[in-house]
Amino acid sequence: MKNFIAHTEETRKEMLESINMTSIEDLFRQIPIKFENFKMDNPLSEMETQKRVRALAKKNKTEYVSFLGGGVYNKFIPSAVNYVAQRFEFLTAYTPYQPEISQGTLQIIYEYQTMISRITGMDIANASMYDGGSACAEAILMAHRIKRGKCNKALVSNKLNPEYKEVIKTYAWAQGIDVEWFDEVPYDVSDTCCVLVQYPDYYGEITKLIKPDTIFIVCANLSALSIIKPPFEADIVVGDIQPLGIPMSFGGPHAGYMACKEIYMRQMPGRLVGRTVDADGKQAFTLTIQTREQHIKREKATSNICSNQSLIALCATLYLSLVGEKGFKEIGIMSANNAHLLSEKLAQKGIKTLNKAFFNEFVIEVDNSDEFLNKLKQADILGGIKLDTNHILVSATEMNTEEDIKAYISAV
Repeated sequence: MKNFIAHTEETRKEMLESINMTSIEDLFRQIPIKFENFKMDNPLSEMETQKRVRALAKKNKTEYVSFLGGGVYNKFIPSAVNYVAQRFEFLTAYTPYQPEISQGTLQIIYEYQTMISRITGMDIANASMYDGGSACAEAILMAHRIKRGKCNKALVSNKLNPEYKEVIKTYAWAQGIDVEWFDEVPYDVSDTCCVLVQYPDYYGEITKLIKPDTIFIVCANLSALSIIKPPFEADIVVGDIQPLGIPMSFGGPHAGYMACKEIYMRQMPGRLVGRTVDADGKQAFTLTIQTREQHIKREKATSNICSNQSLIALCATLYLSLVGEKGFKEIGIMSANNAHLLSEKLAQKGIKTLNKAFFNEFVIEVDNSDEFLNKLKQADILGGIKLDTNHILVSATEMNTEEDIKAYISAV
């Protein structure tokens, strides 16, 4: 077992000497710990502790009406989603790496892939990604592979979610891909491996998609695709599945999705579940494509993404199964109607909406963003995301009632 011991005494001594110390304890003496500053109450019993914790928890304000968006939305989640997802057949301590004993999980992933393909209008989808940001970044790497590294530049819209942009910067830097940011889709895409846009964009605007003469990646809001045209012009469609029955959860965990045209299937990262028949001729599900280095030769691996968000993809599948195609569309219509109603009411108060066309999210112009949002917060309303001193991104979903909208208008 000697080879598995991280550091020998000689190694530790050598490292300590290099920083002019003689023992491990010397490292911790630099940390000022003054126990006299800790004012500890007398010990409590379990029952007393529970009462104390509940009393402290009541000090938190949680009952806000939310008009937040920007990639994470307050959506209605049927109770059955969590009930089924938390059954022991699905909620395991670890990813099921043995597909031959995980037929239920594999079937759910297969159904999830089918639903994502139908919503996005693409031929095929993978078993899910880590989140929307990594899905965007992986799509750029995928386009780079499709172009066989001949083009080393990616054009990305400035109107993409800012968090996704930061993830892309990291991925692209590590792979030596140059990223150029644009406001309007450029006509010249020579020496470019891909163009990436958001639909609707981060500011809620719905713009016409025009396919450039290179790999076209569209980061799409799945909720919006319930009532607006799917991005058929795209080669790869990515995004986050949070709107599909996934709680806001203070920003995560959520999951990403990736779908593409069949011709690019073997360049997709992660894994893909397929349907076949077993030796007895019965329907069976299996990991059809596994493009990580643990499964294939390292030089042929498309990504170091090892797994997929099985549990969250399960929740999304349950959500879509429960609301159905008709319900999914009705929820989209409700969200859009609420957003447009709020925009109209704000306009009556002289507050301008800057969008020309939007689904459930829009930008308003105000005199002072901080004062505007503080007024709403005093009325227990989270009024939107501050973009700058004079602009706020506001979102409405099916969860916002007419009473909520009236309260919003009254508060401002």
